[in-house]
Amino acid sequence: MSAAANIQQQARLMQLVLAPVISEKSTFVADKNNQVVFRVAPDATKPEIKAAIELMFKVQVDSVQVVNVRGKGKRFGQSVGRRRHWKKAYVCLKEGQEINFAEQAEAK
Repeated sequence: MSAAANIQQQARLMQLVLAPVISEKSTFVADKNNQVVFRVAPDATKPEIKAAIELMFKVQVDSVQVVNVRGKGKRFGQSVGRRRHWKKAYVCLKEGQEINFAEQAEAK
């Protein structure tokens, strides 16, 4: 693989992970199963998500589960709308691995 293709691949990986999902359920899953939940791009695949997490956070990923979240239907007066669909990834880290968002936010 050429250097230009490698840089292009890394740029793609950096755009896949959109944000961590911080909720009561994701905190429970993190404590119980050593998993972290991320919002990812709709076209992301499991191997791409694994490579992106390993590249961005310098951790070893054991497995990835992906969920397509349907957007909720909403009403705006008489008109009916819908929120966007999005994709969520449950990333299982190997034993001894950890992602701490509080420390990384302070470092930047």
